[in-house]
Amino acid sequence: MFGIRDAEIVREVVRAGGFRAAALRLELAQSAISSRVAALERMLGVKLFQRQGRGVRLTPVGRRFLEQAERLIAARDRIVDELAAGAQLAGTLRIGVAESIVHTWLPGMLRALGDVLPRMRFELSVDTSAEMRRTLRADDIDFAILLTQLAPEDAVVTRIGRIEICWVAASSMLFPEGPLSPVELVGHPIVTFPKGTPPYGEIERLFAEPSLPVPLLHGCASLSTIAHLVRDGFGIGTLPRRMAAEGLADGSLRELAVTRAARLRDLEFSAARMPGRHDALAEMIVEAARTAARAG
Repeated sequence: MFGIRDAEIVREVVRAGGFRAAALRLELAQSAISSRVAALERMLGVKLFQRQGRGVRLTPVGRRFLEQAERLIAARDRIVDELAAGAQLAGTLRIGVAESIVHTWLPGMLRALGDVLPRMRFELSVDTSAEMRRTLRADDIDFAILLTQLAPEDAVVTRIGRIEICWVAASSMLFPEGPLSPVELVGHPIVTFPKGTPPYGEIERLFAEPSLPVPLLHGCASLSTIAHLVRDGFGIGTLPRRMAAEGLADGSLRELAVTRAARLRDLEFSAARMPGRHDALAEMIVEAARTAARAG
């Protein structure tokens, strides 16, 4: 069976107007071109060219062959273009996200990615930033949206944005008037991010004064569970402000005004990937995440 190279040679002979000129363009010996065409004609059992002065011209069956050959070459070129330019724009993208992202930026981020990567399938994992640090290095995920301070030192890290954290309580709970100080907060059970995370550590430091009672801290890896426990009056808690918005709107939660000493720092998140991996997608991931963060 003939190959695409045979089709290209026939096309070039026609474009160049002869075997010699085609050989120069293709950087082949004229004898090689002549032998290839002759072998093709023997295999097909037809005459593709006939001599015309110093040149050649296609026979009627040769013109038919070239018409079909052009389609074959065009199909080959389309396949090559799609694979070369789009190989990184289709398939499965494994993204790890912190739960704070799930309740804030993730929907907008995926919509933005879907617009620029319509053929990409997203495989999502929700975990702590500390665990994503490990799975990113182990190549179990391609990208991680995690707390900046927990990104691997050897990763390519791009800052995305900040998420505000607020103190919340059930609307039925009673509190003194005015902003609450650490002294007034420490009298309640506190449900917050899991032990070992930066937010948990910040709350521990907040109540580290010797004059304060030891706080009853309940670390929880699920922000949805924190919201549920707080709504049911189990204790006060800390949540991303945007996540708390629904409960604040329907009246099941209230935001606690606190003094400067009791305010919690925003959580800063970054996109991280290991060097040399998924370079073609990095800018799209970062831009989609930043767009969602700005919208939030």
